[in-house]
Amino acid sequence: MPRKLLKRFMPDHKAMQEHPHLQKFGQRLTEPKLWHLNRKSIAGGAALGLFIGFMPIVGQMFVAAALAIFFRVNLPFSVSAVWISNPLTVAPMYFYAYKIGAWVLQVPVGQYSFELTWEWFSHEFLAIWQPLLLGSFICGIIAAVIGVIVVRIVWRLIVIRNWLQRRHKNKNS
Repeated sequence: MPRKLLKRFMPDHKAMQEHPHLQKFGQRLTEPKLWHLNRKSIAGGAALGLFIGFMPIVGQMFVAAALAIFFRVNLPFSVSAVWISNPLTVAPMYFYAYKIGAWVLQVPVGQYSFELTWEWFSHEFLAIWQPLLLGSFICGIIAAVIGVIVVRIVWRLIVIRNWLQRRHKNKNS
């Protein structure tokens, strides 16, 4: 089962309960559904993380963790899937999200240069925020759906492979 492989990388449930920094969250982090390794929980966590990964917000990991607790999906997978947007991928992701949003809103794609200044945020960002947010939302939904499909297919293929290996092993015994 894929569960055995995943359990090697998952933190111990008791260690999470006894960790001094995590005790302030109380019983919320000890909810079994947040750590349960099944197809539905992992697919939900992956979908949530992929969706949040496309949102142009600060603190994506914290948002994904809070939403994983709220929706009771696999917490580690939701937080890890956020890393689809990392320093190497964030610029192309948001550029294409902006282009998709501009296409849907039928707004011409402008030539903008990015500068980390207040002037840029007050002038340039105001011109691109609507297409960027819409495109990010669309890309996030698509990534979430693809994530669910991929997790469910991979999970199913691993289960079938293990079943066939057991069947083959029992025939030879």
